[in-house]
Amino acid sequence: MSTYRAFQVTGSRNFELVTREVTAPPVGQVRIRVESCGVCHSDALAAEGLRADPSRPIVPGHEIVGVIEAVGDGVTAWHVGDRVGVGYLAGHCGECESCRRGDFVNCVNQEQTGTTVDGGYAEVVTARTSGLVRIPDGMASVQAAPLLCAGLTTLSALRQAGGRPGALVAVQGIGGLGHLGVQYANRLGYRVAAIARGPGKASLAVQLGADEYIDSTAEDPAEALQRLGGASAILATAASGGSMTPLIRGLAPRGRLLVLGAAQDPISVSTPDLIFGTRTITGSLTGSAIENEDNLAFSARHDIRPMTETMPLTEAPKAYERMMAGQARFRIVLDPAA
Repeated sequence: MSTYRAFQVTGSRNFELVTREVTAPPVGQVRIRVESCGVCHSDALAAEGLRADPSRPIVPGHEIVGVIEAVGDGVTAWHVGDRVGVGYLAGHCGECESCRRGDFVNCVNQEQTGTTVDGGYAEVVTARTSGLVRIPDGMASVQAAPLLCAGLTTLSALRQAGGRPGALVAVQGIGGLGHLGVQYANRLGYRVAAIARGPGKASLAVQLGADEYIDSTAEDPAEALQRLGGASAILATAASGGSMTPLIRGLAPRGRLLVLGAAQDPISVSTPDLIFGTRTITGSLTGSAIENEDNLAFSARHDIRPMTETMPLTEAPKAYERMMAGQARFRIVLDPAA
């Protein structure tokens, strides 16, 4: 095929379905035929005009699974027919100070898929080889796609938690990130407390692997966590700084509040809550491509699965609106072939 379809966006939510020419991949990159692309809250950076130049068209989407159909010059480790994924980080440079120290996540020359370079709301995407993730045999594309961002983000945060086996870990929010966070925390051997608004998600939380359920509308979640002994770590996944603030008092001594949900409002901190108990608030972004391969292998081995609904590429703007309205249960995945 000499052309492909893609949804590009300019300004705020100005989506446009366009036809583009298929071109050869640049040096060190591959061209991928997209099989699935997850719709993630971070797509708002592109779709809401939060980029440096919102007038420049960009194709959103950074939870991409597909098959390599062409390789650029200098590519030797990847081949036509390889099934690969691309996450939010579009590939590190290998030359900046962060890369030289092995901190690939914080590479200063790294593009962001679907935000600074075109992403997966399309039939075709090109990608840097340092950002590619091998997809395990037998893992469906629609299952793998959300794990490349939502899955990796929660697992990477839990790896920072540092709690002892059986320690209490709380997951705030049973949504796109949280429903995976509960599963990961359970499989890692933690005692898991799920925190959500209302009683409606209690049975789901238990089904996903939670040992305790805390309804934040019925009781103070921090007090509830302290009655359980205090949380070694809390994964804050809700996109609300205000909802994260009261959780700090629920941490055990040396506990960590791991912030995953990107919010516009700030977290307010009482300094004694940090000092007395030596507590920490930490941001957690995602992980490197090879860590994403570890994530997929762990997920496959322990049967960690995202709850998904599939929509055709032609309904990408509708899928985005549905996700932003909080109506997705829990990850929407675009299917270009539908």
